[in-house]
Amino acid sequence: MYNFLKYLIITFLMGPVFCFSQSRDLPAEVIVNLGKIKAPMKPVWAWFGYDEPNYTYMKDGKKLLTELAALSPVPVYVRTHSLLVTGDGVAALKWGSTNAYTEDASGKPIYDWKIIDSIFDTYVKRGMKPFAQIGFMPQALSTHPDPYKHFWKPGDPYGDIMTGWTYPPKDYKKWADLVYNWVKHSVERYGKKEVESWYWEVWNEPNGYWKGTQQEFFKLYDYAADGLKRALPTAKIGGLNIAGTSSKGSQQWANAFIKHCLTDTNYATGKIGAPLDLFSFHAKGSPRVVNGVVQMNAAPQLRDIAMGFKIAASYPETKNIPLIIGESDPEGCAACGMATNKENAYRNGTMYSSYTAATFARKYELEDQYGINFRGAVSWSFEFEYQPWFYGFRDLATNGVDKPVLNVFRMFSKMSGNRVDASSNRMYPLKLVMDSSVRGKQTDIGVLASKDKHSAAVMIWNYHDLDIKGKAEKVQIKINDIPSRKISLTHYRIDDEHSNSYEVWKKMGSPQNPTKIQVVELEKAGQLKMMEGTKKLTLKSATATLDIALPRQGVSLIKIDW
Repeated sequence: MYNFLKYLIITFLMGPVFCFSQSRDLPAEVIVNLGKIKAPMKPVWAWFGYDEPNYTYMKDGKKLLTELAALSPVPVYVRTHSLLVTGDGVAALKWGSTNAYTEDASGKPIYDWKIIDSIFDTYVKRGMKPFAQIGFMPQALSTHPDPYKHFWKPGDPYGDIMTGWTYPPKDYKKWADLVYNWVKHSVERYGKKEVESWYWEVWNEPNGYWKGTQQEFFKLYDYAADGLKRALPTAKIGGLNIAGTSSKGSQQWANAFIKHCLTDTNYATGKIGAPLDLFSFHAKGSPRVVNGVVQMNAAPQLRDIAMGFKIAASYPETKNIPLIIGESDPEGCAACGMATNKENAYRNGTMYSSYTAATFARKYELEDQYGINFRGAVSWSFEFEYQPWFYGFRDLATNGVDKPVLNVFRMFSKMSGNRVDASSNRMYPLKLVMDSSVRGKQTDIGVLASKDKHSAAVMIWNYHDLDIKGKAEKVQIKINDIPSRKISLTHYRIDDEHSNSYEVWKKMGSPQNPTKIQVVELEKAGQLKMMEGTKKLTLKSATATLDIALPRQGVSLIKIDW
């Protein structure tokens, strides 16, 4: 059987030597200089989010959260919608509720934190942190309370979800008191120190999920921030998680919001300014189907990120506060499966994982370019309960089985310390990807590398926008400045044969009711796999050179320990 990994160990004194199959194609050349530090290898990837909060404490939700918490060396932040929505707590697509706020017959507020507690308990028990969203509008507070619950399903117009929860409050003081009591309760339940480590935000995408005016949104923000700061002055709050950040309308929103927080009269306090402890915005790509083939497009996502960074960097007051990409994804609708949206067929296989590797590397490049305080990028991708296997939702797992994309984050978790200088003669320049994504004749064979006290990691991907098969390509990797002659080398891989439950499921015949034995096999296939066992090697010098064959849409992580 053809083995995609063909080590040609040039400078190693120990270990077997393999040769490539006969081919005159020149390899891609990757050069890593461990001695040239660029910046801290911040775990900006350790942020996840989803629409349906009630999935959090369900069986597969808990399982996935446990895995996410375990893979990260730092606390994972979790963002979810609808934490203040009225309802019975039964999840549905694009819907969730907690019934945190209702009123009695005389209009007196009734607070009920049971469901919110069950959500946040699930996070905190796993060492995770809420990126707590203050929204959406409880039915009893909404200026347009009916219709309230929606019954959207994939294929329906997206606007059908915009019901009574999207409207301003009929009483802003009650809105502020709701936030005050929620935060006060959180401090009582989890402790001041714990809640101080969370981030809070007001609403989501006010240029789409908000049926009020811009000034009414600023008023909503002021009253929410006032309630939060009264309960816990040291709590961190911000916004505005605008959609389509690079568009002119979104730029206007973002700049107006920052200026409001800096110089406008506060609607709640009457003083100048409002708290702004973080700045957040959204960034999405735009895939489509071309001649029956899915074609990804990372350009709009990266342009959104660049604009968000640029806006924050343009104000002295926001240049150094935490910047969080509140949703950072290949496209917009996680709950739109490939049955209704053919362009989303990329989600089950390795295209999603290679796209994720390639775009996260560019996020680090943009951080370097703008010199801002990049804190996290939320992958709006979780799991969906009681849905068909591999339906093509944008999720990390299906029915409790991890998909290939989750293994990219497992790779990222093995990268620590500092980012170091790394280059590839086949990596598309950042400007080109921002202009036109990855559309050339050649694929994007790129690299991201890190070094810690006793280890180094080199991530390499072979990505292209077109979801078509291609031959494995030779990649020659030269790693300089290795501080020890005795090392251990491990090669992790995501491709059709490794770390890929989807391909195993298809070989089973794509069962929608897999047996227990099949489920166990799928769970095993969903874990991050090594190409071969870890090798202990002795080097002749401080440089190691090795060659691999990397399939199209594949991702490799070379881990060196000393």
